[in-house]
Amino acid sequence: MNKFNEIKFNIPVLKGISAKTIEEHLKLYSGYVKNLNEIHEIVENQNNPEYARRESYRRQGFEFAGMRNHEYYFSQFEGGYTAPSTDSLLYKKITEWTGDFNFFIQIFKNLATTRGIGWAMLGYDKKTDKLIQYWVDEQHIGHLPDVSIILALDMWEHSYVADYQPSGKKNYVEDFFLNLNWEKVEGNFINAIK
Repeated sequence: MNKFNEIKFNIPVLKGISAKTIEEHLKLYSGYVKNLNEIHEIVENQNNPEYARRESYRRQGFEFAGMRNHEYYFSQFEGGYTAPSTDSLLYKKITEWTGDFNFFIQIFKNLATTRGIGWAMLGYDKKTDKLIQYWVDEQHIGHLPDVSIILALDMWEHSYVADYQPSGKKNYVEDFFLNLNWEKVEGNFINAIK
């Protein structure tokens, strides 16, 4: 069986998001990788009952999306904060789309404070050459087919409650952007348009 491997991230000290929160959050990511590998062991073993394999397939989308979403999320912090470059292809694409980069940040923050648990995402649809911002419930409900993830913001409580309390969701979103490495986000965009 080809196993999924847990990625080790080099996350610097972050503004507002504690090392303890990151440590606990990485344990959750590790669990998604572990669970996904267990699912594949179950479905690939023909001696397992059919109902167990079917249930594992049903669970696969949640675990897989949890793994990948977190890989985008954590990698965006590596290298520390970098400001968005006004010369970058992504910056130009965003301003072409929204008219103003700061307006994009505002509407993305509005998306991120949607009620409920899930992810605020910015994606790129290569077929139409368009950026799309969207919400993903839980880890997997609402992912858009063929849309590449460019920017991923985890809005499950585990990503902010210990540092911000339940009422601090908005502060967490503000701090997320103060920790974001825009060069990493730009790299996601470059990979998506290839």
